Amino acid sequence: MKIKAIAFVGIPVTNMKRARTFYEGVLGLKPDPEMTGEMWTEYPVGAGTIAIGCVGDQWLPSDQGTSAALEVENLEDAVARLKERNIPCHEVESPVCRMAIVQDPDGNKLIIHKLKSENEKGTSK
Repeated sequence: MKIKAIAFVGIPVTNMKRARTFYEGVLGLKPDPEMTGEMWTEYPVGAGTIAIGCVGDQWLPSDQGTSAALEVENLEDAVARLKERNIPCHEVESPVCRMAIVQDPDGNKLIIHKLKSENEKGTSK
């Protein structure tokens, strides 16, 4: 098997309207009009896609599983936007990046991520 790319990252949700309010209103993602419906919505992000799906009991949200890391231009601005909207976030720093871990309305974890520049790598606050 030769994997060429990630087709999409799928995130299960229980209420499409509530989920779209979060993914579009809080995160600022723009839905693909051709891939938007009552049970499935896709958001192009760079070369990839984030998809949210409300498909019933066979695919349930969880804070214990896979999460998507979304690269941002400015982490401080992103964290400020989250705080303005009363979205709790847990900030984490590693030698190569800084992150803010958040949860969508269903409890799925998402990582708001910013790689450090070459001269910042290896340092932690």
